[in-house]
Formats: sequence, structure tokens, C-alpha cells
Amino acid sequence: MSCLFIFIALVLSSCVFGSLTTSATALDQTCGNKVVNTIVVDQSGSSGKFRKVQDAIDSVGLGNDLWIKIKVKRGVYVEQVTIPMNKSCIIVEGEGQRVTTITYNGNKATDVSTTFTSHPSYVVVRNLSIMNTYNRLDSLPTTTSNGMSWNIKPAVALNVYGDKSAFYDCDFLGLQDTLWDNQGKHHFKNCYIEGAVDFIFGQGQSIYEDCKINATAGALASKVALGYITAQGRQNPSDPSGFVFLRGSVSGSTSVYLGRAYGPFSRVIFIQTELSSVVHPLGWDSWHCDAHKWSLTYAEVECKGAGSDMSGRVPWIDKLSYSAAKQRFSISNFIDQDGWISNIPSF
Repeated sequence: MSCLFIFIALVLSSCVFGSLTTSATALDQTCGNKVVNTIVVDQSGSSGKFRKVQDAIDSVGLGNDLWIKIKVKRGVYVEQVTIPMNKSCIIVEGEGQRVTTITYNGNKATDVSTTFTSHPSYVVVRNLSIMNTYNRLDSLPTTTSNGMSWNIKPAVALNVYGDKSAFYDCDFLGLQDTLWDNQGKHHFKNCYIEGAVDFIFGQGQSIYEDCKINATAGALASKVALGYITAQGRQNPSDPSGFVFLRGSVSGSTSVYLGRAYGPFSRVIFIQTELSSVVHPLGWDSWHCDAHKWSLTYAEVECKGAGSDMSGRVPWIDKLSYSAAKQRFSISNFIDQDGWISNIPSF
């Protein structure tokens, strides 16, 4: 896949670094700061009006501009969920990671086989698991019934297009292309993200705060000798996008690069992250954008752990200081300049 092809595909603090401070500009009051209505989803039918998450979303009025909570009771919901562009200000809330799960077995084009797709701005998802089971079930055969080898294909769990969207205490599980951080400013906090190949990718402008990254191919470990955590698609120097990993950890069972270039100005920063021995000594891969490798912004700032040894890293890695990282990539400066995060209703 060339950089040109990628471009065409993508065109469609307080004392503690990373605290949720707001800038001096006026707060973004879109959607208000209170939930005005709660819709309950219960697949057992014992409570709530709806048995499917998508039915509850469909019931929200077009042009919605006040926070509506969709409370999803415990259970495994086998369905594709899409929040359309004209339905902002929606909170989808489960009862806990691995307690409430939305899952689907999609393996066609990434834009139509995603388990959970969010199009509008101002969407919050919390306390649930989102999974694409394709290529990751423990019971998945490595060969088909006719003896042909099983092909690993992109299978997206989450695709987020909308600006100013947040994901708290969620699991995202897949193998290839698990989380499509497509575009817009996003805040992921206390999340668990699992996969092996480009499993956090896209052109989003996002901070992953205190997230656990698990690099594993599961049942297909023998098919994936080497993986990649990120494939970030920044296209030019003025493009504000980038992935910032603040604290959290990288672990797993599959050797992985921290990232490979999904665009000629790809940008990924790991700050104070615990890196286990699964991180490949080279750390980063310029992929099909080798001619632009000195334009890539890849940095590891005050990371620790067995995988944080910088002596074998690629020579074109960024030498970013902690003070510079704090200034440029804090939550308040990178994604929350107008305080939209502070306006999200509490539980």
C-alpha cells in the first residue's frame, strides 16, 4: 500500500501530566452537561423497552442536541451498531467491561463490517466491551473444511469518525485493524485494546490515557510472527492528527513494533508507558513511506520496562523531551482546548 493510496483512502494540566485541565477559552457547552433522558436496553426483556442496542439508537430523534444515555444491561449483544451523523449527544453505557459486550463477526470491507461505528461528534461510550470475533476466536480453525489455509483479514471492532468523542473503561478486541481511530479529537481512558496487526490505526487526533495495550494473535499466533500496534495516517506537517499514549502499558505474546507509517507524516508518541519485552528492538517501521522517514514523528518519552531500551531503535526516531511533550501533547493542549471533556456528564 503506497503513501498516495493511503492518502486517498483517508481523505474520505495540573501538576500531574495529562490531568483534565481546560484552556482559557470558553467552555464548549454543546449538548449541555446533564442527561435529559435514559433509554434502557435489556436483551432478557425483563427491563427496558429495547432488546437491541441499535433499536435504542434508532429511537433517538434526528438532530438530537441534548445528552441522551442508552443504558445497556449485562449480556452479549450480537449485532452491528451504528450511530448516524445526525444523532449527536449520545452516551452508550454498559454495566462493565466483559459484563456488557457488543460483538459481531465481520470480515468484509472495513467500512461495512465494523462492530460499532460512530459518525457524529459528541459521543461517549463507557463500561462495555466491543469485539470483532473474526480471526480471534479460540475455536477458530487455521484451515477451512476444504484444506485451504485461513486468511487473516482486517476486522474492525470500533470505527470512530466524529469529533470530540470519548471512550472510558472499555475493551476493544480484535486481531487486525481492531480500532479505527478514523478522524477527529478523541479521548480514550482506562481502556483495554487487543490485537496484533495495525490494531490502532487511522487519522485521529487522540490521547490514550492509562490504557492497556495487549499485542496478541490468540489462536492465530503461528500466523503472526511480528505485529504492529499503530498505523497512524498523518498526511502533512499542518495535519493536527496523531496518537498519544499517556502512561498505560504495552504487553502481550506477539512481538510488535510500536508503529508503522500509514502516512508520510505519521505521528505517535508514547509517554511514561510501561513497555514489556514484546516491543521489537527497532521500535518503529517506516513501511511504504521510507522516503519520508525523517518526516515521521515517533517518540518514546520517559518510558520504562524491558521493552523501553532505546539502544537498538531506528535512527530517525524523534528525540522529544518530557517538557516539550508535556507542552505539546497534554490533554488540555492537544485535544481539549475548549473544555469539551469537562462538559461530559458524570455517571
